[in-house]
Amino acid sequence: MTGPAHTEAATPETRPAAGPVVSFADVRFTWPGAQAFTLSVPEFKLGPRERLLLLGPSGSGKSTFLSLLSGIVVAQDGEVEVMGTRLGKLGGASRDRFRVEHMGIIFQMFNLLPYGSVLDNVLLPLSFSPGRRARASAPTGNPEDEARRLLAALGLEPSLADGASAASLSTGQQQRVAAARALIGRPEIIVADEPTSSLDRDRQTQFLDLLSAELNAAGASLVMVSHDESLAPRFDRAARLADISLASREEPA
Repeated sequence: MTGPAHTEAATPETRPAAGPVVSFADVRFTWPGAQAFTLSVPEFKLGPRERLLLLGPSGSGKSTFLSLLSGIVVAQDGEVEVMGTRLGKLGGASRDRFRVEHMGIIFQMFNLLPYGSVLDNVLLPLSFSPGRRARASAPTGNPEDEARRLLAALGLEPSLADGASAASLSTGQQQRVAAARALIGRPEIIVADEPTSSLDRDRQTQFLDLLSAELNAAGASLVMVSHDESLAPRFDRAARLADISLASREEPA
């Protein structure tokens, strides 16, 4: 399943990469427990600036796949390589630093700091990534300016940036804050877990248009998981998780 290729020219700020930015080779991961779930991925590659829609029903292993890609969990077998780095060779703290430096993640439940301000939430990754802080500061010298620009570009009312806590926002507003947090500092890879599932079709279209514009500016790759096949034409490639992986669940004896 494929969608139309994007033809926008890269901006001067994009960072070219040689070869895939993500690759899986003979990867196998098993969650422990009485009903152990195993995901196996013989081969997977994501190209520079590529936008991939990963489709599959609930329980098919999409979140496990994203956890492996982002180094939240480590495969028991095989290799996950991101930006030329083998994640399995890194310790837990090193994987955390690598992830925040090179990846922006839009979680399905957003995972915002509920009592932090909108700006606090957007700026949070910069506290752990000198590289992203430097890139976010480059336009004006103040990363807060970049945070406000992203929030405005994603359609959040400017008056909410300073005073409002994340807990006081609507679901759609929280989604925009989560997207700005993922995009700030222009990480090379954006990972999005069902980011449009709670939106109606009009708001979904608006959000994806705004996200696409920011991806173009950053030259970033995108992996977005969804159960909604109608989104496929908006992506360079769409694939069903079942076509690139094998999943099994061990029933208790």
